[in-house]
This record gives sequence, structure tokens and C-alpha cells, in this order.
Amino acid sequence: MTNTISALPGQERYVAPIEETPLRAVDAVDTDAPATSMWADAWRTLRKNPLFIIAALVILFIAFVAVFPRVFTNLDPNYCTLDNSRGAATAGHPFGFDLQGCDIYARVIYGTRTSLTVGIATTLIVILLGGIIGAIAGFFGGWIDSILSRIVDIFYAVPLLLGAIVVLQMFRSSTSIWKIILVMAMFGWVSIARIARSSVLEAKNLEFNTASTALGSTPMRNLFRHIIPNALAPVLVVGTTSLASYIVLEATLSFLGLGMPSGNVSWGGDISTAQTMLRTQPMILFYPSAALAITALAFIMLGDAVRDALDPKSRTE
Repeated sequence: MTNTISALPGQERYVAPIEETPLRAVDAVDTDAPATSMWADAWRTLRKNPLFIIAALVILFIAFVAVFPRVFTNLDPNYCTLDNSRGAATAGHPFGFDLQGCDIYARVIYGTRTSLTVGIATTLIVILLGGIIGAIAGFFGGWIDSILSRIVDIFYAVPLLLGAIVVLQMFRSSTSIWKIILVMAMFGWVSIARIARSSVLEAKNLEFNTASTALGSTPMRNLFRHIIPNALAPVLVVGTTSLASYIVLEATLSFLGLGMPSGNVSWGGDISTAQTMLRTQPMILFYPSAALAITALAFIMLGDAVRDALDPKSRTE
């Protein structure tokens, strides 16, 4: 039998007794299933994504080349002799020689270390600096948010490439790889700060923060233990994609003569040297350009795969 709940005529509702509507198997909770999280779901999605697998394999190979360049060549990339200027490919020199008589293959191999060092170090500094500033601004709000947001706006108004060129030109007398990293990080953290601020603003109003506060957790504990981990996904996505931008930016600065010092091998510097021979011997320009393009493309593909995995909407489509 069903129970009739009184209402206006034509609006009666009928509720079946609980014994006639048992909990179905499809509605039951599997208590033996392992606990899941956003990161675990993202990893399961990444493992099934061909884009991620290809990008990860290419990046692992590039990292291996950067860490162990002597596995691929025993030649000194800085050993150059004009007797080999613009020489063709020979045994042991598969890419030939550039205008200065340097082995192109060795310089492409050793240039990998420079690009990865600059890209990874700059990305880590940018994520750390921008993430902390954005998280503090979004969490505390008020005058703290106003001051930090205005500082972000000031740096955001300066284009990254233009700002790096101006600062490096001012301190051109002492050029080092760490100075280039710090200059790029000085103008690159603002985009991460804006994203971290918006993510923290969204995460701090969710139920888990309210429950943690009700249990006696301090604001700083909530920020670093609960809010930042839950707001980290968009920051990592942008940071992974930006890594390719920093690699290209370092090559651009080296191309303009403001990048690596003379003792460091750089793809951008080799591209700058080879541009005068674009019509006569384009392959001298092709090899460092191809290495730069493949490395940047691999990190862009990785960023796209991570974005798809960490975006719940893309996983449900």
C-alpha cells in the first residue's frame, strides 16, 4: 500500500513504504573500493592518453640527452677550427660544421642541457613565487589583496620579452645563466599569481574549508594543507605549458645576443650565427631550429594532456 500525502486537489503525492523500496545494488556504496582523489583520477586518465605518452617519451629522451650528453657524442662543442668551416657531413660528424668550424651535432646535443636548465629552473621559480603571492592575495583578501593585485598589474603591464631585453641590456657586462633565469622569472610570475588567486578564491569557499575551520584548524593551516593543494591543478597546467615558452624565450634572447655567455652552448645562439647562411646552406640553421621546435612542442603537448586530465569537465565529455 502507498501513503497519500494530503495536498491541493490534483496535487496529491504518493509515497511507497520503505520496505517496498529496498536499496538496490546499483545504489549501494562499495566500501571495499580504494579511495580516489583528483590526482589519482588524473593519473588514470593520463596513462590512457596517447598524447601524454608520446610527449612523456620525447621529454624523457630529451632529459637523458641533457644529463648524459657524452653517451651521444665525445666531441667538444666549443672546439672549432676554420679549416672545417661549413664542412659537409662526414663520418662522426653527421650534421656537418657551421661557419666557425664547430661540429653542429655536438652543439645540438650540448645545447639541450642549457635549454632544459633554463626552462625548468625558471618554471619552478615562477610557480613558487607566483603561487604563494596569488594564494595569499586570494585567501586573505581586503587590503592585502588590493596591494598584491596592484603589484601584479604593474608587472603584468610589461611584456615578458621587452622587460627581459631591457634588464639584460642594463646588466650586459656580467651575463650568466642564472641571471637570465632570474630575469625571466621576474617578469613571468604574474600570470601564475593571477591564476593562483582565482583558484584560491574559489577553493576557500568550498565545504571542506568550512568543515576544517569548524574543527579548529587555523587559517594558515587551511591555506597550506587544504586550499593550496586543491587549487594547484590550474597552476600546474599553466606552468607546464609555460616551460616551453621559457625555453623559446631563452633562445630568443640568445638570438639577439643577450642570452648565454660565450662559453655556454645555446640553440638560439647557433640559430643567430647560421641565419646569414639561410639561402646557401639552410641545414646549418635547420638542426638547432628543429631541436628547439621539438622540445617546445613536447612540453606543449604535455601541458595539453595535463590540462585535459585535471579538468573534470573534459573527463566527463
